[in-house]
Amino acid sequence: MGEDYVRYSPDVEVQAADEDALTAEIVEIMAANNRKAFDRHNHAVRDAHAKSHGLLKGELVVPGLPEHLAQGIFARPATYPVVVRLSSAQGDIRSDAVPAPRGMAVKVIGVEGERLLPGDPGHNQDFLMVNIPVLAFGTVRKYRELVEILGKNGDRPEVVQRAMAGAARGIEAVARLVGREPDATLRGLARDNHHILGETYHSMAAIRFGDHIAKISASPLSENIRALTGKDVGPIEFSTMRDLVVAHFRAEGAEYQLRAQLCKDLATMPVEDAAILWREETSPHQPVATLRIPPQDAWSPARRVYGDDVLSFNPWNGIREHRPLGSIMRVRIAAYERSSRYRHEMNAQPRVEPASIADVPD
Repeated sequence: MGEDYVRYSPDVEVQAADEDALTAEIVEIMAANNRKAFDRHNHAVRDAHAKSHGLLKGELVVPGLPEHLAQGIFARPATYPVVVRLSSAQGDIRSDAVPAPRGMAVKVIGVEGERLLPGDPGHNQDFLMVNIPVLAFGTVRKYRELVEILGKNGDRPEVVQRAMAGAARGIEAVARLVGREPDATLRGLARDNHHILGETYHSMAAIRFGDHIAKISASPLSENIRALTGKDVGPIEFSTMRDLVVAHFRAEGAEYQLRAQLCKDLATMPVEDAAILWREETSPHQPVATLRIPPQDAWSPARRVYGDDVLSFNPWNGIREHRPLGSIMRVRIAAYERSSRYRHEMNAQPRVEPASIADVPD
């Protein structure tokens, strides 16, 4: 099957002439928004996905896979310990009553291979996913517009943000009635407050997948989690999503299927524009591992502090076989570094990677 897939080579990425300048502007805007959030809370938070809904320990089970999927950390059967963070996408702590994309970040612990960033002594691989398959502003130039919009919207009262989300849902419904696919901006604003554990999460942008190129996703696998997909959770309070996660894992576990969607055609499945959906009819999502999370305390005081103030997730924290691809991913090299450094310095917390799952508090 491998002959059907695009082979990875460095020239699949094409950097725009003004990318460095735009990246510098984006990093400055995000840093300014980060400082505003600090002033509101007297505490530093992430400049994206600031609000945590749970921090979970589990394992990633990789089976024997066919050659085209046996790539990178999936090259051979293995079981890796993982830590999973669930979050909302805003760069500030907002009520769950304001609809927003939800995130799932997975840190795979104990991965061997050549590191992506020079001087990185770590042994972990991070996969960052959101419950939308594409990014509304999928190039660095468009993303420059997005961060400014998000910064301005972040200063609006929450009642205004809820009204904006409601308007977006109305526009989305009209677009579907006239046979048009709503763009990713509307999908991002109009997220319904379905149960966070029933969502399917996507890398949105592409990564290297060993010899190939892929987008990664995690979809509900166990029956109890599939039953939560699209579930109306009723009236939304400030921390409803956290409460749902804590209540679920107090009594039950969860399983998700980690999948790879391999690129077959760079023209219709580009790496430089994360706003373009890779159609499943062209290349289906193929299972590569099972994410298993047992029952546990998802939000103990020690775990909350560790997840919010100590732990970092970064798509560039990993091995060369899973290099992030495209301008949106390249922006994240500088953006994530600056945000993480600021958060750790202002909260007087060390920047450390867990060497084992035992480093993550119970």
